[in-house]
Amino acid sequence: MAVPPSTYPHRLLPLFLGLFQAALLLFFALFITYDEPSAQEDDTSLVANQVYSTFPFFQDIQVMLVVGLGLLLTFLPRYGFSSLTHNFLLLNFSMQWALVLQGLLHHFHHGQIHLDLHKLLVSEFAAVTVLISVGAILGRASPCQLLVMATCEIPIYLATEWVIVTCLGVLDVGGTITIHLFSCYFGLGVSKALFRATQQPLHPKETPTPSSDLVSLVGTLILWVFWPSFVAVLCQPGDAQHRAILNTLLAMSAGAITTVVASSLLERDGKLSPGHLQNGSLAGGVAIGVVADMAVPPVAALALGSLSAVVCVLGFGFLTPLLRRKLALHDQCGIHNLHGLPGILGSAASVVAVLVASKDTS
Repeated sequence: MAVPPSTYPHRLLPLFLGLFQAALLLFFALFITYDEPSAQEDDTSLVANQVYSTFPFFQDIQVMLVVGLGLLLTFLPRYGFSSLTHNFLLLNFSMQWALVLQGLLHHFHHGQIHLDLHKLLVSEFAAVTVLISVGAILGRASPCQLLVMATCEIPIYLATEWVIVTCLGVLDVGGTITIHLFSCYFGLGVSKALFRATQQPLHPKETPTPSSDLVSLVGTLILWVFWPSFVAVLCQPGDAQHRAILNTLLAMSAGAITTVVASSLLERDGKLSPGHLQNGSLAGGVAIGVVADMAVPPVAALALGSLSAVVCVLGFGFLTPLLRRKLALHDQCGIHNLHGLPGILGSAASVVAVLVASKDTS
């Protein structure tokens, strides 16, 4: 019995994912393996210490991406279920796709790729770029379009990261440049390509409700709590990691308070905007990532967190409407204000930190 033509688009998603997972099963069967168990007691202790030191951070990041970011994207009242499920789907798809590409590019030795927790963690960092970029077109793209976007974005991200970190030697432990800036402008580019025809008025379904804002705020709180793990996980254990955690906490604390001040002053009725709080309180974590492990004084972390929150709130108040009006640029979640502007501010701060650092500073 023939399938009605109208159902064909609905078959594309399971067909696409089924073929991808089948190909991945074949690839894993042929090329992916684990390291041989070590008989040396010292080597076994070293592996155990690496797992015990990394896995708690890894779990924190999992909670951030699956629960925190998923809930943050539920501010659209008619798109809450789709936001959660698409975020979960894209995370798993992008992580596996990044794991394959990174294995082939960097870890393919003697016909095998040896899998470990660090490779999986780096692959999740690549998947984060897709989850951020989706914010620009949230609710306006089909699941198949999102998967095609992820398929294209991951290799471009890997190439960009290689150029920035390996070729240029940029220090960016928290992904301010390689993750936040890249994903922001990639997502805005996709938005412009998909919706470049005319300026579209705000649809009634795009207006948040008090209940959807409340759920989104819960996602913000989860991201705020676990953000130091995201910044510090790839730092060298010891002083650098300790410094990254402290700087991130200071920046995000200052950013949360400054967001309340800036939003209340910007709004005509003096009330706090839920959208400002959902994004501005996280802006400090975006900006501090590039300098988190550097020898910067605590006051610098506080100042950077406050400035990034102000920039984020002002972006929502003035820049987003301007870009929509002048360039017909649609940014559903305001990723330019949360990831782009604080990312630029953090990048500038890293240049200043390197220039003013004393010669005896490592």
